Amino acid sequence: MLLEQIDGPKDLKTLTIPELEQLAEEIRRFLIEKLSVTGGHLAPNLGVVELTLAMHYLFDSPKDKFIFDVGHQSYVHKILTGRKDRFDTLRKYKGMCGFVKRAESEHDVWEAGHSSTSLSAAMGMALARDLKGESNEVIAVIGDGALTGGMALEALNHIGHEKKKMMVILNDNEMSIAPNVGAMHHYLGKIRTDRHYQKAKEELNQLLNKIPAIGGKLAKTAERLKDSIKYLLVSGILFEQFGLTYFGPVDGHDLGQLIDVMEQARNATGPVLIHVITVKGKGYSPAEADSHKWHGVSSPYKIESGQMLKAVGPPMYTEVFGNTLIEMAERDKRIVAVTPAMPSGSGLVKFAERFPDRMIDVGIAEQHAATMCAALAMEGLKPVYAVYSTFLQRAYDQVVHDICRQNLNVVFAIDRAGFVGPDGETHQGVYDIAYLRHIPNMVLMMPKDENELRRMMRTALDYESGPIGIRYPRINGLGVEIDPEPLPIPIGSWETVRDGDSAAILALGPMLEVAEEAAEQLKREGINVRIINARFIKPLDETMLRQLAQEGLRMIVLEETAELGGLGSSILEFYSLHGISASVRIIGIPDLFIEHGSIKEQRQEAGLTVERVVNEVMAMRPRVRKSASGPA
Repeated sequence: MLLEQIDGPKDLKTLTIPELEQLAEEIRRFLIEKLSVTGGHLAPNLGVVELTLAMHYLFDSPKDKFIFDVGHQSYVHKILTGRKDRFDTLRKYKGMCGFVKRAESEHDVWEAGHSSTSLSAAMGMALARDLKGESNEVIAVIGDGALTGGMALEALNHIGHEKKKMMVILNDNEMSIAPNVGAMHHYLGKIRTDRHYQKAKEELNQLLNKIPAIGGKLAKTAERLKDSIKYLLVSGILFEQFGLTYFGPVDGHDLGQLIDVMEQARNATGPVLIHVITVKGKGYSPAEADSHKWHGVSSPYKIESGQMLKAVGPPMYTEVFGNTLIEMAERDKRIVAVTPAMPSGSGLVKFAERFPDRMIDVGIAEQHAATMCAALAMEGLKPVYAVYSTFLQRAYDQVVHDICRQNLNVVFAIDRAGFVGPDGETHQGVYDIAYLRHIPNMVLMMPKDENELRRMMRTALDYESGPIGIRYPRINGLGVEIDPEPLPIPIGSWETVRDGDSAAILALGPMLEVAEEAAEQLKREGINVRIINARFIKPLDETMLRQLAQEGLRMIVLEETAELGGLGSSILEFYSLHGISASVRIIGIPDLFIEHGSIKEQRQEAGLTVERVVNEVMAMRPRVRKSASGPA
């Protein structure tokens, strides 16, 4: 097998095109087999096999900088840069990351788990190269979906202005452009990538530039002639207007064509864009048939049938959210669901089928989604913004400026709150409390189980006094009994779920399970711990907080979120503001990024364990003093 002989990019340089094609098929088989065990981003990587091979064949990584947008399509890059033997550890604790990771390899020059960052990074590296007097190439790979992000368009604008030498590869894997314009588009694209046409265009530009501007009419005619030629012959006129030389469209699975076009683009001056058409899931029929389902595989699967091997159990919080939203939308026509390119991940596929006119997918555009929700609310609708915690970070300014400042009735359905497991540090939903709770008018809550999630959704949709957010984790529910008609919860009210007088554990969301188990262990030691479901992060249950302090109960705040700025911080601020003496310890996520692994392993690393809680409660107990003659 050729793949066994590839230890680094240099091993590709002597291969023929047929050998590269054979290697492409071997890589596909390798990915299908390995990911059937580990899970991961299968369809995106199957689609970029030839593209990645062509890049490493022509360019010299790491001298030449490869910048992958998002980074979830970098598995082939990892294989070709000496990491194929580590794929059994993919996305596992202390194993290989599912995204580009600088600590893994010198070939990983840029890290990202969020989209639309590659063009800005490439621009920065091109500027740095020129300032340092170096001569390396800078190549950014961005998908058609990521190109909808405002940040990518901002970068394109700057790239066209600066005219720095760099290459943008647009990986178009949705096949949305070619069918719209038909065969002529492919024909013009073939002309556009022909080297003789390139030369003819340059000669024509030189000729037109020599025409003296002796009169307004003649000058304007020359400019119109140049523009007309572009519009007639250049299919990528949008990118040409941005200031990038356009090549394409190119068949992303034709290695000969890819290499030829990349060579032409490398010899061009200034920034270029190569438009590559690929098939997401290429080479594996289940993934080709449903690339959306196979974009990210979270569980093992049978290679032959494509059947997912999922454990049977209670529904995930995401599913409960989606089903409940449908119930409530049946009764309230004002409810509108909004998502930034995550209808499946956010549990809204069924909602879209039931209410196609009330389901709005804005693409990868979190900022736009937030401000649009503000306007929807202003016009009397009830927008529910379904978004992952880690992606809501991208819309922080719009949440502050457009929603909270105007006190608009927007519901934030904040999915993936807390640890997210294999996706790791770029996707952990552990910062939203810190960046949301300090904003005036915001209400923020988190359920202890799936039934309480339903109640919180009823609470949020009944709430008419401003923005309100529900954060919920990426785990299965507890299998509790579901109320057929969810009742609203009084805003700011906590719940005592277990009585005790030795200490109090104020637990948030799934940490309530950890608290309950710790309480059982402590009970065997004769220590009765009170457990409180601190379900409202803002506003706090001030009445209960005052009562706990009056009783003199020592408290532990247990939360799967950043300690800095989290629920515990908020409680300490309350006591300080009101001059109340209280003993409070926080068990949360310390001031560091927790990498990929299982959620259990991530909690273990952060210290969110039963053992830690038991030890903290024991350490908080007052010590019994001994007299000189013996125990008091």
